[in-house]
This record gives sequence, C-alpha cells and structure tokens, in this order.
Amino acid sequence: MKRFANRQEAGRALAARLAGHAWHEPLVLGLPRGGVPVAKEVATKLNAELDVVVARKIGAPGHPEYGVGAVTADSEPIYDPSVLRALNLTEEQLAGTCDEERKEAGRRTSLYRKDRPPLQINDRDVIVIDDGLATGVTAKAALHWIARHEPRSLTVAVPVAAKESIRTFRTPVIAVLVPRHFGAVSRWYDLFDQTTDDEVLRALE
Repeated sequence: MKRFANRQEAGRALAARLAGHAWHEPLVLGLPRGGVPVAKEVATKLNAELDVVVARKIGAPGHPEYGVGAVTADSEPIYDPSVLRALNLTEEQLAGTCDEERKEAGRRTSLYRKDRPPLQINDRDVIVIDDGLATGVTAKAALHWIARHEPRSLTVAVPVAAKESIRTFRTPVIAVLVPRHFGAVSRWYDLFDQTTDDEVLRALE
C-alpha cells in the first residue's frame, strides 16, 4: 500500500476524495497541530472556510503519549472505557491530568484563533480533519464539542485510519488509506516531522 510524501500530499489526496460530495456551506476544522496542514489542502480544494478545533489527549500515568481520553477547552472529557479497564484506571484518577490538558487546550485555542469571531457551526457541513486516525479519541472529543453547536452534518476525514478505530465512530469517517496492518500514523508518511505553532498560524492566515 502506498505512503504519503508529507502532510501536504496527504491533504491533496484527501481533498480529491472529498471533492465529489455536495457540501452545504462547508467548514473544515483541522486538529492541531498535524491535522492543520492536511486541512488547509482540503479547504483550498473545496473553497471552504478553514479553522481549528483543539482537543488534547489525556495520557496514561507515566506514559503521556498513550491516550486514554481527550478533552477540549470547555467540555467534559471523552474516555475510552476499554482502555481504562485494561489499565485499571478510573476517571477520578485522571482528573488532574484532564484539568491540565483542558487548560492547555484553552491556551492553544486562544493562540490559534486570536481575535477571530466565534466559529459559526450551526446548519453547516463540518469536516473534522487530522493527519491520521489511530485510537480516534482526540477526534471524538472534538466531535463531542462540535455537536453541541448543531451542525447540519459532521464528518471525520483523514488520509489514513486504523480499521478498528473507524468501527468505534458513530460519525461517518472518510479515509484514503485503511491498511490491514496499521501500526502508527507516522508509518504512512515519508516525512512526518512535528508541525509547529507557526506553521498552524500561517495555514490559518
């Protein structure tokens, strides 16, 4: 199965997949940081508004990169119950980490959105984009926040996704690649360097 050269190429491939749909006042929301370069390519192709929705991963104690949940700046957290059971964790034990990540989500939202007016989501087709879907918990936290603002429709779109994760979504998921052996998102990119805040800000300009 093919790989993407970088996030820009992945975004163009995803944009080609999405261009065949009839979108109503589309709003493309990238998940910072890595989802934003992908989202920019999609927004350009669809002639759609581009913005961000910030959701932060809640990591397992001692293993912050292993996401057991996620949270936005102003909503309750979303947890993966099966992971909590497997690690013998409770939501109460993660409350401190959750509060820290909620605060960081607020800081990043302020940084990226600056003084732009609030997102206009009501009665629009909203497309949430990341550079890949592994566990999917961060995307689910973003979807939970967006759904409160009554979009016309909600879609998750990614260049590559784990088949097992897609099955856990109630929201439609569109993916260019759904490999049999997923591994990690980075495996499907030749270049998968860390996206910086400056890159996010430039994309949003």
